[in-house]
Amino acid sequence: MAAFTRFPVALIAAAGMMAVVAAPAAAITSYPTNVVAEYVYACMKANGENRSSLDQCSCSIDVIESIVPYERYEAASTFRAMGLVPGENGALFRESAPAKAAIGELRRAQAEADVRCF
Repeated sequence: MAAFTRFPVALIAAAGMMAVVAAPAAAITSYPTNVVAEYVYACMKANGENRSSLDQCSCSIDVIESIVPYERYEAASTFRAMGLVPGENGALFRESAPAKAAIGELRRAQAEADVRCF
């Protein structure tokens, strides 16, 4: 009976150790998968739909992710998308100081990604 009670404890301990080992792997990426996929898809559309561009575009989003936290990436992407709205409605998203700062940070990260990956 004593051996039986030790087995679940050992199993629980092993599962706990696996969770600790697996936790950093989950923490490696902070961008949601759909955001990464969308970026890679758009990048490949712009740079060619082949294996080489897949590798380069995947590298590019990894570099951007290492420089720009997701919250700021999301803000910059929103400013950029909303800035495409013509007229006064899009002016706030094109001309405000927060918009310019966020978009500038993203452009610098993309330039670094271009240097490293392309």
